[in-house]
Amino acid sequence: MKNLRIIICLGLLAGSFSSCEDLEIDPQQSLSTELAFADKQAVEGSLLGVYSLSQEFEVFGSLPQVIADFQSDNVDFIGSFPTLQDVRLYATQSDNATIRDLWRRHYQAILAANAVIQFTPESPDESLTQEERAQFVAEAKFMRALLMFQMVNLFAQPIQVGGETAPGIPIVTEPFTGEIVGYPRSTVGEVHAFILDDLTSAVDDLPVSYEAANFTRGRATQGAANALLSRVYLYRGEWQLAADRAEDVLENESLYELASNYNFWGENNSEYVFSIQNSEIDNGRTGSGGWASYYNPAEDGARGDAPFSVYLLDAYGASDRRLTELSKEGDNERIYTTKFPDPVNHSDNSPIIRTTEVVLNRAEALAQLDGVNQESLDLVNDLRVRAGLDEVAAADFSGKEDFVDFILEERRKELAFEGHRRMDLLRYGRALRPQGDEQYEASQAGQNKTILPIPQRELDINPELVQNDGYN
Repeated sequence: MKNLRIIICLGLLAGSFSSCEDLEIDPQQSLSTELAFADKQAVEGSLLGVYSLSQEFEVFGSLPQVIADFQSDNVDFIGSFPTLQDVRLYATQSDNATIRDLWRRHYQAILAANAVIQFTPESPDESLTQEERAQFVAEAKFMRALLMFQMVNLFAQPIQVGGETAPGIPIVTEPFTGEIVGYPRSTVGEVHAFILDDLTSAVDDLPVSYEAANFTRGRATQGAANALLSRVYLYRGEWQLAADRAEDVLENESLYELASNYNFWGENNSEYVFSIQNSEIDNGRTGSGGWASYYNPAEDGARGDAPFSVYLLDAYGASDRRLTELSKEGDNERIYTTKFPDPVNHSDNSPIIRTTEVVLNRAEALAQLDGVNQESLDLVNDLRVRAGLDEVAAADFSGKEDFVDFILEERRKELAFEGHRRMDLLRYGRALRPQGDEQYEASQAGQNKTILPIPQRELDINPELVQNDGYN
């Protein structure tokens, strides 16, 4: 069997999951597949390495989410990074180093997940049960699906704009074996089908929960897979399937429940379906990046690059607790979110899927199916009551379109600074900036630079790849 370079332990979420010492594996060790999957300990180490690679700054360590915010209308960009300024101004080129690293890091994690999926069933350790093998493979499939969905959303037009046949991303199912293989871009429809197959095949083999809270919120579970399925179906406009998968999550009230207030940030509690676990000594920060670094003011030790835009401030009412309790004014008189309070050590967990999102998924899907309906009203009103706002009633809306728009605004205000706004606009064919903004025309859904370029480095080494329209 060929040797396979697998980063087994790149931190392994030390202090969160398992330490390298616990696994008796040397960090960043190059191992043959025989050693990497020789026994249960090594197999689980390889799996945890997938989570660790996904923790990276360029994956779920804030960069893709910040890029999504810079393209859309929730934040302003007042930083100095030219690669991010280009994203903000829809002036990105294929040699953008930030986009290059984002692509590369995602596929590193995907390749690591592929290794777990391929080699775990072959492990010679007879003490590794079939149930454990199936679970570890299912966890890797969940992570691969999550990684690929983020990539296809960033690098391809949504199906509402480009259709099922729009160029997507390469579907890579093999681990890296030392050979460079050129994969072509699959269509968006093919990528979505692959993601859905990974998730639906994984659900039943995943645990409902783990003994430790950081595993229940930080490793793949049935709830996390169903929640991600709900998001994928929602983005595809498959409303009944989106509503059903959201209901599968919300039915488990002992695990997933809306927090009663806004003091839940960073805790492994019922508000989180899945989050990337960080600690003061193990997180995805590189250089001066990270969630808190972008979203906090400079005087707190952060970069202060991404304050509220005036558009987002105007969306909130003066008494909305999502504004009054989750923001602060910086010395530059700009308003910043307080969702990520640790800009020094970057210990804030990455909020990948929250119960709040699942509630809104179901509310939106049911509104698309049934118009102004009582269950969607109840779901949205739970969020409004938490925000200190009046409940809404059916009579407040002129019809289905008006109600859906209202739910989308609730999504905007609830999920701000978590990377959702860009796709919520694009999947409805809407501009990423409001009329009157200097970038309004360039931000129209379907315009070339509302999606990212395939990095030039990838085009140079893989002749099978085709560049997105509008990029040199």
